[in-house]
Amino acid sequence: METKSQNGKFLYLPLLSEYDQFDRAEKGVTSDSVIITGKTSFLETASHGLNALSGVGILSTPYALSSGGWLSMILLVVIACATFYTSLLIKRCMDFDPTIRSYPDIGDRAFGKAGRILVSVFMNLELYLVATGFLILAGDNLHNLLPEANFCFWGLSIGGKQSFVLIVALVILPTVLLKNMSILAYVSASAVLASLVIIGSIFWVATYDGIGFHKRGVILNWRGIPTSFSLYAFCYCAHPVFPTLYTSMENQKHFSKVMLLCFSFATINYASIAAMGYSMFGSDVESQITLNLPTEKFSSKLAIYTALINPIAKYALMMTPIINRLEERFQSHNDKGSSSFSLLIRTILVISSVAVALTIPLFGYLMSLVGAFLSVTASILLPCLCYLKISGTYRKLGFEIVIIGLTVLMGILIFVTGTYTSLIEIIQHF
Repeated sequence: METKSQNGKFLYLPLLSEYDQFDRAEKGVTSDSVIITGKTSFLETASHGLNALSGVGILSTPYALSSGGWLSMILLVVIACATFYTSLLIKRCMDFDPTIRSYPDIGDRAFGKAGRILVSVFMNLELYLVATGFLILAGDNLHNLLPEANFCFWGLSIGGKQSFVLIVALVILPTVLLKNMSILAYVSASAVLASLVIIGSIFWVATYDGIGFHKRGVILNWRGIPTSFSLYAFCYCAHPVFPTLYTSMENQKHFSKVMLLCFSFATINYASIAAMGYSMFGSDVESQITLNLPTEKFSSKLAIYTALINPIAKYALMMTPIINRLEERFQSHNDKGSSSFSLLIRTILVISSVAVALTIPLFGYLMSLVGAFLSVTASILLPCLCYLKISGTYRKLGFEIVIIGLTVLMGILIFVTGTYTSLIEIIQHF
């Protein structure tokens, strides 16, 4: 999707464009009929890539570091390198077949209809749970700001985090009912700026508001390694957007450099806030670093409010492709009540998301599960397997097959241990 500005320049919205192409592919429009203008420059593509990689995962990196200890920072770099490499594999898959325009197209080219369905399921499930995590995050942080607040819903007095989850859902619902997501796309595109504001605010809290960097922490905690691995993987779950970024570039030869810049910058951000948060709060750091900040300080409030803006803006964007899938499956184009049915689907989807958020109000554990089960699959395993199938590399032994094999083994290790650990932690909480 491209939106034309008043001065005639094109403003490319990568996330929405990905959804638009995905819609056409699912409706039976062939990939080669999707017109991509390829007008974005190196810096514009880098900006879109950075926004895709800069998400709420930055709030959990201190908790990930505290789970595994200081040496687990090596895992962040390992994950960054692996996901950077798989982003290049996505590029290579698209180079083999110029008609590929989206991530589901890659799955279809590699494994046929089953591959497209598999990619679609993991994409939509990841989007759904990340959006649910947004509700938990917002509820936790608002409750941290207003711990004594109580509200009355339909005669029932509800307090604590649950009340804020419901309030945030009511605020978000109108954005989900919107048909045009362009305004929200521009708000959510400020993810990089939001990350820098959060890092700056936390540094200010530590340096000038009396907390300091005095916690030594532990060198290595083997039991927490699966959680660290999973949360680090969650930070790099932007791969479904990369095919759109690639096709949108004016000079696609520079895509590898764009990815290197994006992953390097994102990793520096993640490592910086992880080190700061762990040095400030040690093993007491929460699953969201903003929950540790003293709420009476302006710098803390700035970090918390900044952390809230993007999730609230991105919720509807995350839900859009899921809504489109459901509407296509259950709604006839000739149905006179199609608008009402669309509103019903969107409302039910939000209600179900709220139900999950209230049932599993554990941001760290839920995002760890998303990272291990979904992000690893979409960002590590599927790119490797699709490339092996499309390129035929699996037929010959060489250095490349060894690297891909090691990457797949690492992905399987995180998938198994991280998913198991996350599920056990969620179950034990109840």
